Amino acid sequence: MPLMIWTDKMSVGVAKIDEEHKTLIRMLNELYDGVHSGHGKEALGRTLDGLIAYTDRHFKYEEKLFAETGYPGAAAHKKEHDNLTKQVLDVQAKYQAGATGTLSLEVLTFLKTWLVTHIQGSDKKYGPHLHSKGIH
Repeated sequence: MPLMIWTDKMSVGVAKIDEEHKTLIRMLNELYDGVHSGHGKEALGRTLDGLIAYTDRHFKYEEKLFAETGYPGAAAHKKEHDNLTKQVLDVQAKYQAGATGTLSLEVLTFLKTWLVTHIQGSDKKYGPHLHSKGIH
């Protein structure tokens, strides 16, 4: 059973962004599956590497749309992106230094909380703005 399931309540109404959010949820669920099958350490390494690369691309896409459409909340939203990136890089550094004991569970909890809060909070706010600019 997955840790997190996509629901329509998470949709920001922009198809490409919704698909990217679904990919992030899949990555979280892969980590969850790895932890519960006794392969948390390996799953954490893969997930962190993938998450860093994928969120960078995803955040740049959102921020590009903000710049193109003059989204008034862009600066605050980018700050959230920067904070998450820093936190994930910090976790990756701990992982690479050998701290894996409870790290997988901590990362699972952190990522799930962040995804729910960010997608259903901050990301939902830009949906109407992007729609008003013809982006669906």
